Amino acid sequence: MTQQARLRRIGWFALLALCTGLYGVLHFQVWSVASDVKKAERHIVALEETNMLLETEFLTRSSQVQLAAWNRVDFGYSAPEAAQFIGNERQLARFGSPRVGDAPELHLAGYSEEDAEAPPFPQLVSPITGKPIDVALLEPAHADYDDGRTMLAARVPMGGPEEPVAATVRIALGGMGQ
Repeated sequence: MTQQARLRRIGWFALLALCTGLYGVLHFQVWSVASDVKKAERHIVALEETNMLLETEFLTRSSQVQLAAWNRVDFGYSAPEAAQFIGNERQLARFGSPRVGDAPELHLAGYSEEDAEAPPFPQLVSPITGKPIDVALLEPAHADYDDGRTMLAARVPMGGPEEPVAATVRIALGGMGQ
């Protein structure tokens, strides 16, 4: 091989190394610009969310102003004053009227020591069959095991009104792997 061919070969390798280096620099610059674009997109999304939050806040506050104006001008509403509140049951009773005709008497729910003997709760009746519902269907049973599992069991009514059948469903919760 001659000196000129050897220099040509070294020139080609130098040119190839220079092109590879320039490609690497260009590639890193492209990555940098892509990273900046992604960062700018994230910033735009954050600004849009903030803008949406501010628009919602503005609309809420402006609608409160609008509602206050409607209450004041159109409807004549105002905030309740202390004199408008009722102090006790007697003042409330003054607003009532006596029962008329066959209107039912109203009973208030409450418990006192005098009412210790409350009437028994009526038995639940199926709206489909009209027959009483088995109480065991309403109260699920459960068992706790040593390994932390809990077994729930519930009776589920199956079948139709002609053939009432109850199946037991068991579900295991938890386990040793948790």
